[in-house]
Amino acid sequence: MFIDIAKIQIKAGDGGDGAVAFHREKYIPSGGPDGGDGGKGGNIVLEVDDNLSTLADFRYKRKYKAQNGENGRGKRCFGKSAPDLVIRVPRGTIVKDVETGRILADMSENGNQIIAKGGNGGWGNTHFATPTRQTPRFAKPGTPGQAMEVQLELKLLADVGLVGFPNVGKSTLISVVSEAKPNIANYHFTTITPVLGVVSLKGGFSFVMADIPGLVEGAWEGVGLGHQFLRHVERCRMLVHVVDVAGSEGRNPKEDFDIINNELRKFNTELADRPMIVVGNKCDLAEDEQVEDFKRYVEEKGYEFFPIMAAIRDGVDPMLDCVMEKLSKLPPIKVYETEPEPLKPESTFERAPVEIESQDGVYFVKADWLLKLMPTIRFDEMDSLNYFQNVLVHAGVIESLRKAGIQEGDTVNIYDIEFDFVD
Repeated sequence: MFIDIAKIQIKAGDGGDGAVAFHREKYIPSGGPDGGDGGKGGNIVLEVDDNLSTLADFRYKRKYKAQNGENGRGKRCFGKSAPDLVIRVPRGTIVKDVETGRILADMSENGNQIIAKGGNGGWGNTHFATPTRQTPRFAKPGTPGQAMEVQLELKLLADVGLVGFPNVGKSTLISVVSEAKPNIANYHFTTITPVLGVVSLKGGFSFVMADIPGLVEGAWEGVGLGHQFLRHVERCRMLVHVVDVAGSEGRNPKEDFDIINNELRKFNTELADRPMIVVGNKCDLAEDEQVEDFKRYVEEKGYEFFPIMAAIRDGVDPMLDCVMEKLSKLPPIKVYETEPEPLKPESTFERAPVEIESQDGVYFVKADWLLKLMPTIRFDEMDSLNYFQNVLVHAGVIESLRKAGIQEGDTVNIYDIEFDFVD
């Protein structure tokens, strides 16, 4: 089964917490703080794997989590950074953030892409020592790794896309001009997955051709197999529109031609302007007048026309020469630009989101980052308490409490730690 869209949950590793420790050695009293920093959390990294051709593996595993960084230790021992989690995807995979629709990466070229960054390790208490605060009894927790739901969407990389109604001879054509071996039979939707083939010409020239499964009227709305595979046409530098000029299945070649063009236009207006040539197949089954009438029809619309008999490769070479000539003048295959990540404040806690709820004069403050911060604070130690108060100010907690209507003397509860609000 061909799978070309998948959604997965990814979570980069959290940074390790900094350590609170003091140097202990015989004959050296008051050795001072020596807590080490936490290690960095692992990134989520995507890598192109040309041995993959679908996203089928993501049907069975949908959650990916990188390891957390190790916590710091005494004697200024830094925590170990976690390894990156590498996820392999087929070439041509577009990665989008489901929540925002932002394009995170286009996996069309060799190399890795970091999709979710691991959290930074927290500082040990050695960083907080000052001439007036020589024994800091607090450290900084590691920052959380990025977490999101992403959509993987495979858009094949091909120079030329073969489009047309089912059973018009697209699979036969790609089989005689390349080494591709698609299923060929005399019934609709023989081809149910896109087929790629490399077309080699004299002089060392070559290009990639894709046989797109047959389109039908209403494909852009999801009728038939068209909607599932129309996205693969978007990257093609040019299109080859294959038509059964003999109308061997009782259809009108002119109507077929117009219907497919309309489907492409409705799916993506840019496809209407994509360079295209028209190939009239099964000429051996058509009268000369039929071929000439159809040729006049498409040429009046500005398209070049090539009559062929794909099964015996008659008339194919002139068509390939025309394709190669047009490709030499066209820009390379489209690569989607990665949309930049919004700027974030440098400080871990600056303007961090909080939830405030008032019950019977008590203001309850909740936030994921606060829940992780609380165990690192020693409320019976003045330096640690001052640090905590500074965090609340810079993170906007105090301002949020004011907006919630708190008055001096009211009680603030942060995960069962209560204190009176002083403005």
